[in-house]
Order: sequence, then C-alpha cells, then structure tokens
Amino acid sequence: MADPGSFEVAKRIGLDGVQVSMGTVKDDMSLRKPEVQKAFLDAAKKQKVEPASLAIGELNNIPYKSDPRAEQWVCDSIDVCKAMGVKVVLLAFFGKGDLQNDKKGSDTVVERLRRVAPKAEKAGVVFGLETLLSAEQHMDIINRVGSPAVQVYYDVGNSHKKGYDIYKEIRFLGKHICEFHAKDYDGPFGKGTIDFKEVRRAMDDVGYRGWIQIEPVEMPLGLENSCRYDTEYLRSIFPPKV
Repeated sequence: MADPGSFEVAKRIGLDGVQVSMGTVKDDMSLRKPEVQKAFLDAAKKQKVEPASLAIGELNNIPYKSDPRAEQWVCDSIDVCKAMGVKVVLLAFFGKGDLQNDKKGSDTVVERLRRVAPKAEKAGVVFGLETLLSAEQHMDIINRVGSPAVQVYYDVGNSHKKGYDIYKEIRFLGKHICEFHAKDYDGPFGKGTIDFKEVRRAMDDVGYRGWIQIEPVEMPLGLENSCRYDTEYLRSIFPPKV
C-alpha cells in the first residue's frame, strides 16, 4: 500500500509515476481526506514524480459486487481523482470480488456502474476493471453498462496465466483499455514468457499511449534493484514520449 514516501523511492528507481492506493477499510479509505491528498501531492511535486492513477485494491476483500461500502468508495473515488489530478481508477476484482462464473455478481456490478458512470463521465474519470475475465467477457460488461467511463485495466501477466492470447486480446479490446499492468509470472521482464515487444506492437496497432504500471511478482534483487531492472528493460521497448 503506497504512502507519500513511495514517491521518493520511485525517484531513486527512475520511475515517472506512482499508482496511488485509495486506502484500506482499516484507514477508511484515507485518500478521501484533503490533508492526505495534500501530503501525496506535495511529495509528488517535490520528487517530480507524477501520481499516475488511483487503485482500490481493497475491493478484493470488500467486493464491489456485494458490499455497499465498496459502492460508496467507487463513487467517492471520482472526487479523489479530481483532487489528485488523475483520470483512471483501477477497480480490483480478485479474491472475494472475483467475477468468474458469478452471473449474479456481474449483474450487480453492471447495475452499480450504470448508476455511477454519469458522474464519472462528467468528471472525465475512467473506471478500469481488472479481473480474470476474458476480453469477450469484459466487453459484455462494458456494453451492458454503455458508458465510456468503464474500460479494462489490462494485466498482461494475469491474462497470460489464465491462458488467454494477450496479444490478440489487446487488439480486440483496443480503445477499451485504459491502462496496463506489466507483469510476468515466469521470470524477470524479458526472460519470462511475456513477449513485451509483441505487447508493444499490439499497443501500437490500437494506438495506446499511456501509463504502464510495473507490478512485479518476485523481486530477487530486492525492491529497488528489481524495479530498476524492470524499468530499464521496459524503457528499451517503450521509450517515453514516442
């Protein structure tokens, strides 16, 4: 879970930004508080590292599909985005929030997103759904909600592990992808099973230009050195401002 000190670490590693957690149930989603927002923004300005996007990982434990607290958090995240100057909120659907083989849960998610989408549209905020569903299942939810404020947060590692053709899925989802997680369960970047050069080609085919968030599975060199390696590798394929 990020804290303002993460921006200093990110600066040392050579990152451009940090995906900021909205908080946990224990701290009552602390990023909703203006003083907490200020602490993050001050740290970002000092280190010249951007808040890249927002994430609500607690939805894995307090599911959006069933808990009214989660529905309120997602609604509140729009105001947090405006205060933090970011446009994307990652909504996590793992653990207790998993939507696989859960029609009732998926239907509830669609209903709740329909209610909150107009507010998000007005604010220019996008909800990125990160799930274990296929591209086609994601599109079913997106089409049913019927709002540009609902898109896919695509994790190449998770989707590859599920057996999906990630390069085909990226091209299929296209403009419906709001942001990416870089991940490989089978080794360091460039040495595992994810072909990041092909990921880049797929991104180019759909015109994606945006954040790629590093989400390591293992850090054999320690946090900073492992993330520094990942950053340098990805920069060789995804040079900035191209």
